[in-house]
Amino acid sequence: MDNDKQYAGKVVLVTGGGKGVGRGISECYLAAGATVVICGRGEPETLPCVDGRGATFHRADLRELDAIELLFKTIIETHGRLDVLVNNAGGTPYALAADASPRFHEGMIRLNLTSPLLMALQANAIMQRQEGGGAIVFVGSVSASRPSPGSATYGAAKAGIVSLTQSLAVEWAPAVRVVAVSPGLVHTEQSDLHYGDASGLAAVAQTIPLGRLATPRDIGDACVYVSSAKAGYVSGVNLLVHGGGERPAFLSAANVNKSDK
Repeated sequence: MDNDKQYAGKVVLVTGGGKGVGRGISECYLAAGATVVICGRGEPETLPCVDGRGATFHRADLRELDAIELLFKTIIETHGRLDVLVNNAGGTPYALAADASPRFHEGMIRLNLTSPLLMALQANAIMQRQEGGGAIVFVGSVSASRPSPGSATYGAAKAGIVSLTQSLAVEWAPAVRVVAVSPGLVHTEQSDLHYGDASGLAAVAQTIPLGRLATPRDIGDACVYVSSAKAGYVSGVNLLVHGGGERPAFLSAANVNKSDK
């Protein structure tokens, strides 16, 4: 993590910042000196905290516009500004597309695409009128650019996030930079739901060139970088944080050109 306190005096909002990838993101911004606000439908048992500095929590159902508007109103009343929004909240259970209900699919789009857009609209309105502007980071997924059986609607929503990033970066420049950070496979407290037990996790890790799943802080470090002054000319891009991607299946299936790797 970058510990040079480059975010001292800056206010960062991380949606879903109390657990999983979001918690790692929150901890990285805290380590960099930011005032970190997190939000979600339920308060985590413990708040992210680094070197005695903790995040503050606001309860908000980000599927509801009224709740979103109240969240931003409270942040401005409390802190006076917002420098970075990290749109991290989202996710999906495993569900084959044909087996899920229309309401399920609508809910996945609302959670993973519509809500982040509504959050970004509120953040942009604040950042456009404050000195120094701001940065909006959408947390995407490699599911946006490769088949995602069992999470097809989620993948489609994340593809929409990448498109939004490109368009909003043009519409909202130069005051606001808009960037996507798209993780690959990440080891969190819920990894067993997707990859199984320890042996399953180990087997999945071997499909990744770097030989391991990402940690939440790997994703946090990327977010801290793209929203910082060090990335001041970075906007409208999708940063893939996936350890080199996933080995093509044909390499394992073929019976020629084998190597030790």
